[in-house]
Amino acid sequence: MYKKVHLDLTILCAGITAAIMVSMSLIYLYISETELHRNHFNSFKNDMNTIVMNLEGQSTISMGWLSRMEAQGKYTFYVLDNGIPYLYNILKDNPEKSALFDEAMEAYKNHFVISPSGQKQNSLYSFFYSFHIEYTFTSASTGNDYYGCVIEIDKNSSTLQVTILSLLDSLEKQIFRQRLRFLFINIIAIFLLTSFSWIFTGKLLKPILENQKKQAQFIASASHELRTPLAVILSSAESCKEASPDKQSSFLDTIRQEGFRMSALIEDMLTLSCSDSQKFPVRMQPVELDTLLLNSCEAFEALARKKSIAILLDLPENSLPICSCDPDRIKQVISILLHNAISYTKEGGYIKLSLAFHKEQFYISVSDNGIGISDEEKGKVFDRFYRAEKSRSTKGHFGLGLSIAYEIIKSHNGTIGVKDTLGGGSTFFICFPSNRPPFK
Repeated sequence: MYKKVHLDLTILCAGITAAIMVSMSLIYLYISETELHRNHFNSFKNDMNTIVMNLEGQSTISMGWLSRMEAQGKYTFYVLDNGIPYLYNILKDNPEKSALFDEAMEAYKNHFVISPSGQKQNSLYSFFYSFHIEYTFTSASTGNDYYGCVIEIDKNSSTLQVTILSLLDSLEKQIFRQRLRFLFINIIAIFLLTSFSWIFTGKLLKPILENQKKQAQFIASASHELRTPLAVILSSAESCKEASPDKQSSFLDTIRQEGFRMSALIEDMLTLSCSDSQKFPVRMQPVELDTLLLNSCEAFEALARKKSIAILLDLPENSLPICSCDPDRIKQVISILLHNAISYTKEGGYIKLSLAFHKEQFYISVSDNGIGISDEEKGKVFDRFYRAEKSRSTKGHFGLGLSIAYEIIKSHNGTIGVKDTLGGGSTFFICFPSNRPPFK
């Protein structure tokens, strides 16, 4: 499923970008080729104007001049004097060349008139008239495109007609090379876009895949945790049928205790589920944090006394500002931290609950001199269902408390972490703003 989505997103991203890029390339090619044709045709017209001026200025056209003009390799000339071909053309004439000039004259006659007014144009010289026109045509015999120019000059009762052709192979080669370059560039660009899209969509889907794996792990861990108390309940219920009245009460107590365990676990999972669905219930109100910590400390004194653990409370001497937070949720976090500290602190140890205020931030810490947490485990203790090896056998700890504490503090725009206590043990610290609203 993941691979298919990854592939589909890659094709979508790369396809859309490639389609836009190819479209823009085609538009550019169209504009560029149109401009190339226009410039090339204008250059041809300028050359023809120069040739017309030379013809108008010459009394006779020599074979040497025609040879030099054709030797440049750009133009082919066919000259008629009063309808009779020049000797130059007679000597160099061949069927293919003759057919080509016939096609050029046919295209000229079919598409053009002598002038818009039907008359020849007055030249620079008063004693003759001249006319010339440039056009484009495709030869049916050769299949090539040509520029054609027909020049007619009336001089001293003599009519000179010159037909000039220019093969467009150089322009077509230039356009072909440009298209090849753009094709190569587009192929490389599409390859790079596809590679980038594959990497980008992979990184985009990675958090989703990791979240999916975490959900699967969460369900597997929850099923495992629920299976144990459920098995004890079923076993105790089965044993209760055959037990004497005296022993039945013991089995019923066991069923009740395991039922409470299951209820606590389900409550924790529902809390985390609300966090995942962005519906974590937080009710902000003004709170005196020093009073809240004092009440929390008193609530755990009896439990700590059973293990001969001292709970120390460190509050600032100066009065503290009112804190905007959810008192029930903050108290829940402190209870989680105090309960963990009592569970993993040896008899005769101590726990210190501290509160401080600095730069519009409240700081709460719970320190103990217990078994401590290794550096490797510090990065995992806030993961769901994670428990250090030393505490796996501790009944009643599902590995969800610190996950819930993390989500609560995050909903208050705060941070929570753990570090070593000087001399041994662990210190969990909390920091959150005094009056900033939570995430929506």
